Amino acid sequence: MPVGRGTRRNGVVSRALPRARSAEGLLRALRAGDEDAFATAVDTYGPGMRRFALTFVRSPADADEVVQEAWLGALRGLDRFEGRAALETWLFQIVANVAKTRAVRDARTLPFSAFASEEDGAATPAVAPERFLGPDGPYPGHWLADPHAWAQRPDASLEAAETRRVITSTIENLPRTQRLVITMRDLEGWPSAEVCNVLAISETNQRVLLHRARSMVRAALERYFAEEEL
Repeated sequence: MPVGRGTRRNGVVSRALPRARSAEGLLRALRAGDEDAFATAVDTYGPGMRRFALTFVRSPADADEVVQEAWLGALRGLDRFEGRAALETWLFQIVANVAKTRAVRDARTLPFSAFASEEDGAATPAVAPERFLGPDGPYPGHWLADPHAWAQRPDASLEAAETRRVITSTIENLPRTQRLVITMRDLEGWPSAEVCNVLAISETNQRVLLHRARSMVRAALERYFAEEEL
């Protein structure tokens, strides 16, 4: 189940902004050079920025460098920030841009726009066609067998360390854009519109990528629970 923003993110409770310091007030303080405001911003947004950077780069050290560079870019660009997006969304856009630039520079991947368009247009189905009845069956297109009901298992089983490992491992091995979208939507709890803004993708592409990513995670869990019951 997707995690609501401002509650628990990736298993870590986020520290909300102090009541007297809204995002707007924080922005004003940052522009005024308030060091306490910067510390609050780092404490509030930094952990999420680092997790987000790790969806682009695999090394924690690289992620730390990306976030550090993103903070520097944010401080330099505060006067140009017009507030059309939320402060958090803007910060994550900077992280994405820094991480993509670094990935291209290090020759670890193609530009984000290249692999995004390639993946968005892929014809690979999210669920294997053989899991559905063929055109000659009594109910063409229906499930050949109902999906494994892993979601109805006891909570203790779903929260087991091994189950979490399966989910984490599956997400880490997804194509990059799928990994980004499912991380932001289901682990970080971002609304779809903000995911589209940060990643510069259409709502349609975002839905397709999220569906494919969730299907892969579900398939991995089905295989895991089926093997567990043998």
